Amino acid sequence: MSRSADIVAGAEQRLAAAPVPEEFEKGTSLWEDAWHRLQRNRLAMISLFVFSAIVLFCVIGPFLSPYDAEAQDLLKGAQGPSAEHWFGTDTLGRDLMVRTMEGGRISLLVGLIATLVALAIGVVYGATAGYLGGKVDATMMRIVDTLYALPFTIFVILLMVAFGRSLWLIFVAIGAVEWLSMARIVRAGVIGLKKQEFVEAAVSLGYSHTRIIVRHLIPNVLGPVIVIATLTVPAVMLLEAFLSFLGLGVQPPNASWGVLINEGQQNMEIFPWLLMFPAFFFALTLFTLNFLGDGLRDALDPKSAKD
Repeated sequence: MSRSADIVAGAEQRLAAAPVPEEFEKGTSLWEDAWHRLQRNRLAMISLFVFSAIVLFCVIGPFLSPYDAEAQDLLKGAQGPSAEHWFGTDTLGRDLMVRTMEGGRISLLVGLIATLVALAIGVVYGATAGYLGGKVDATMMRIVDTLYALPFTIFVILLMVAFGRSLWLIFVAIGAVEWLSMARIVRAGVIGLKKQEFVEAAVSLGYSHTRIIVRHLIPNVLGPVIVIATLTVPAVMLLEAFLSFLGLGVQPPNASWGVLINEGQQNMEIFPWLLMFPAFFFALTLFTLNFLGDGLRDALDPKSAKD
């Protein structure tokens, strides 16, 4: 007993004499590391700031303006920018600044909701195909290849003509044709993960395929999904603007940036401000989202991390 007591006493003395660090290094998660890497990307951070400012401008701006987007004053029709109307007025005397804000709301809403629709379809479809594999995967991906061969713009136009030009139908129609790339990316990520130990452990515990896909696989491919979603938003907004330019998108009295650009190009030689302001905000939004998407791609890539 005395020998054991001496060993314990000696161990206690060594522990007491050992230096105790004042602070322990705090571990960081994948998302925290990605955020730190994103902060070091100046172009991405500037794009994030500018995009946030545009969103605030479109969402909050109409509440602070004394003008209504649909209020017409024919006596002030097609006036240039002034102290009273900063962006000027359109041919019906409506304040163009408020119209640009309202149009931004709809364009951003179309981009967001259509992207969410594409996310819901593409992530589930791609994860299911990648996890099940075999003939199921081959059949599902051949369907994707077939859909890739279809002219999607024509498909959306046919939907607009057949089912009407409802704003909600635009969300669903555009989202329903933008999920294919997302499905392929998610499938590739799931194929690389399904042989990992944590998936095999879940299978050995008897978890269902649905639980493994939803709880274990999809959360681990969120990095590429976030990147592709960020790049899908401007693509959706561009498609909506094209449809509105053709008169098949957002219908009056609503107005998106695409509608305003269409109205502006009809009179751009006489009243250039009608085209200049909505086109500027639309182009700036597309640029910032693309730069932000590139920054997120670099930040969420573990290979870009520096020791």
